[in-house]
Amino acid sequence: MNPLSLLPSVDRLLSVAAISSLIDLHGRAIVTGVVREVLGAAREAVKQGGALPSEDALITRVGAGVTAKTRPKLRPVFNLTGTVLHTNLGRAPLPEEAVQALLTAARSPCALEYDIASGGRGDRDDIVNDLLCELTGAEAATVVNNNAAAVFLLLNTLAPRKEVIVSRGELIEIGGAFRVPDIMQRAGARLVEVGTTNRTHLKDFAESITSRTAMLMKVHASNYAIHGFTHAVPEAELAALAHQNNLPFVIDLGSGTLSDLSAHGLPHEPTPREAIAAGADLVSFSGDKLLGGPQAGLLVGRRDLIARIKKNPLKRCLRVGKLTLAALEAVLALYRDPDRLHQRVTAVRQLTRPEDDIRAAAGRLLPALQTALAALPVTIEIVALKSQIGSGSLPVDRLPSAGFAIRPQGKKGGVLNRIEGALRGAAHPLRPVIGRIEEGALLLDLRCLDLADEGEFAAALAGLRVSP
Repeated sequence: MNPLSLLPSVDRLLSVAAISSLIDLHGRAIVTGVVREVLGAAREAVKQGGALPSEDALITRVGAGVTAKTRPKLRPVFNLTGTVLHTNLGRAPLPEEAVQALLTAARSPCALEYDIASGGRGDRDDIVNDLLCELTGAEAATVVNNNAAAVFLLLNTLAPRKEVIVSRGELIEIGGAFRVPDIMQRAGARLVEVGTTNRTHLKDFAESITSRTAMLMKVHASNYAIHGFTHAVPEAELAALAHQNNLPFVIDLGSGTLSDLSAHGLPHEPTPREAIAAGADLVSFSGDKLLGGPQAGLLVGRRDLIARIKKNPLKRCLRVGKLTLAALEAVLALYRDPDRLHQRVTAVRQLTRPEDDIRAAAGRLLPALQTALAALPVTIEIVALKSQIGSGSLPVDRLPSAGFAIRPQGKKGGVLNRIEGALRGAAHPLRPVIGRIEEGALLLDLRCLDLADEGEFAAALAGLRVSP
């Protein structure tokens, strides 16, 4: 008898109770497609001399296939990398107030561009304009989809076919090979570099101003630092020079924050309010980095300049939707209470979490990790670690932290890769655990593991399966 004739038909498998339940959950079309794929693969294997799979084995394969096809690509993970604002992991996690605002906006029609008071058309920027002006001291504000878009839009509006003067030491490159000179070129502006990499003086700017100059610009070097024999022109002096020549002075703060981080034990990072007070006419910064909100690019400054920017046709291409604005409004409102930022804004809470608190969490979770890896040739210990802020923010500063160091016994270094892959858990439904391998150890930094998530993390460890 031809063994292929012993394979069940598509209809037979679809009628099995376990697969019928999958149809109820996911629909007949996708389940039927997986059944055909599984049976096709089984036929090819048998033709190549493989064993005939049992019906139970086929049902298991169908279940695994349906799970793989229907699992969301955007999965939550445990960020134990030691980088708090990890670009590849979505940067800042939102505070609960922002999450609830997102849900409300997602479920209902919202007054996005509707003025409830007058019954006429509104402006979506009005949702956060007053908050941003209150928190920064600016006259007006607008929002686009990220800070790169904000810089592009202001250059394209205020400096097309004109010159923008920038210190050579501020021509930064951020992640993904995004470079300030490139964005200037694409925006239609001509870059004029002044000074040297480590030292730029006011006269360098003054001597470069011509009739073709559109603005003076300062770019905050948030993702690197130069030490030693250096000099940068104070913002107030650049503002005065720009205004003497009837030019706007623009500052790109990149990962700017709305609060003085030094009040929470972190190094000081320049704020938009400080920039406006120093004389900046426009300031751009991110919403999803140190600010701790959703991905957005924020522009604040002079009312007339913001009005010009909002009239640029590209503004419509770069604008944000109601979900971003809902989350952003909720996060900005938290900044009205700076004394409790470290409790209520998730990113700030994780950045300011005390080392002793993190070490205590490691002590609570150590038994679960030891049990999960008991059969493997590794040692596990609680160690002091250094977290980093991430996303190009305060790059030279490290945060005292704690976590686990998993090391192989002897020369069996391959076991770390197997553990790291199992923790990522692509093959199972548990939340993946993302750590880092460094200097011969798999490190799990617990700074970003909240107390409320410890139970789920322990469950992920309990479900861990690593080949010896």
